[in-house]
Amino acid sequence: MEPGTLLYDPTTDKVGEFQARSGKYAMLRPVGGGIEWQADPDTLRPPTDSERIGAGVKAANAQATRKYPLLEPTVDITSVPEPYPNCASCADLVLLAKSAGEKRDLSAQVDARVLMRQHHKQAHLTRADPA
Repeated sequence: MEPGTLLYDPTTDKVGEFQARSGKYAMLRPVGGGIEWQADPDTLRPPTDSERIGAGVKAANAQATRKYPLLEPTVDITSVPEPYPNCASCADLVLLAKSAGEKRDLSAQVDARVLMRQHHKQAHLTRADPA
């Protein structure tokens, strides 16, 4: 067995990369990295295509989770921000969002909410307002 060879361990039901021999055991590491485990070399076999692909997907998902952890949203992105009084731009954007809602145009609704938030930040954000 060459280091880096993918092998299926039926005892743990996992695919791992062969690292080395350690006494009577084969040392395997999860695809994509992680903590090695010991396996009986007599029970190891090459993984099926499905097992190999599944291990790759699991590794990609784990990497994505580590790189981009889910964060709690700080802003309710589903609601239209409140318009500022006496602001013609705010009023226009509210009408745009309402019109898109009546037409059931979800893309236009999202666009209107994004434009409203951008407008709020550019035109109405003061030092006293939270960022």
